[in-house]
Amino acid sequence: MACRVSNINYLRAYPPSTPRFSPKCHHQNPNSPPLLLNNYFFPPPPSTLKPHLPKKMMSCSSALRRSFVTVKSHMATTEETSISEDRMLVFVPPHPLIKHWVSVLRNEQTPSPIFRNAMAEIGRLLMYEASRDWLPMVTGEIQSPMGVASVEFIDPREPVAVIPILRAGLALAEHASSILPATKTYHLGISRDEETLQPTIYLNKLPDTFPEGSRVFVVDPMLATGGTIVASLQLIKERGVENQQIKVISAVAAPPALQKLSEKFPGLHVYTGIIDPTVNDKGFIIPGLGDAGDRSFGT
Repeated sequence: MACRVSNINYLRAYPPSTPRFSPKCHHQNPNSPPLLLNNYFFPPPPSTLKPHLPKKMMSCSSALRRSFVTVKSHMATTEETSISEDRMLVFVPPHPLIKHWVSVLRNEQTPSPIFRNAMAEIGRLLMYEASRDWLPMVTGEIQSPMGVASVEFIDPREPVAVIPILRAGLALAEHASSILPATKTYHLGISRDEETLQPTIYLNKLPDTFPEGSRVFVVDPMLATGGTIVASLQLIKERGVENQQIKVISAVAAPPALQKLSEKFPGLHVYTGIIDPTVNDKGFIIPGLGDAGDRSFGT
């Protein structure tokens, strides 16, 4: 079920009509050796697999790339594409585990180690939801102990860029590598002035340019006034990433931040554990969960 506030769509479930974006294809080296990433073993490049093209699969090819890789894709309708390009979508997955861990985070009596674990669990669940129909796949056939099987793997040559906003984002992104078979992690350090609430960048480990078609998770637990997340997204967009290729992961969000994101980044997807009603004059979400960084690291 979705309700619309201004030009933001808030989605609390996943009806069949929920827009899904088709991943873009970009060049990779087809001669890469087998990869061992994040404890997942990947098979040799798709050129060594027997091609298997089920319905709703696309093949990407070019003069620079003689072999081909099949990419799993949702063929969006014209109406869905229009909606996705014109509006930011906010997803609040109605999962009981997310509700449970949000409740643990809210409790002022929750000790720091449990708070940080709860943050990591929410991040894992939200990234699972956000990666639906979004990750590039390679298909083929392999020999199982009992016979030949058609298989699909996440393509390890197109890792998802995970960008935690320091320092609280480290806790929310902790399980990214356990749920996503192929990732690259880049860090952004942004502090907020307690009086002006304006962001200041003190660490930037982003690449000069992201590869064409890169998929990016920006991980920031609290979307309150929106200053920090807006500054982060602007840095990422300057490096060649389109709004539709970015997904924001947050534990708690508030209307001021969502409104700014909607105005500046149409087509963006935001996944959050809960949306709280307001922000106080100090820039804290109410009822929120306090300072996520201090509570995560016991400071």
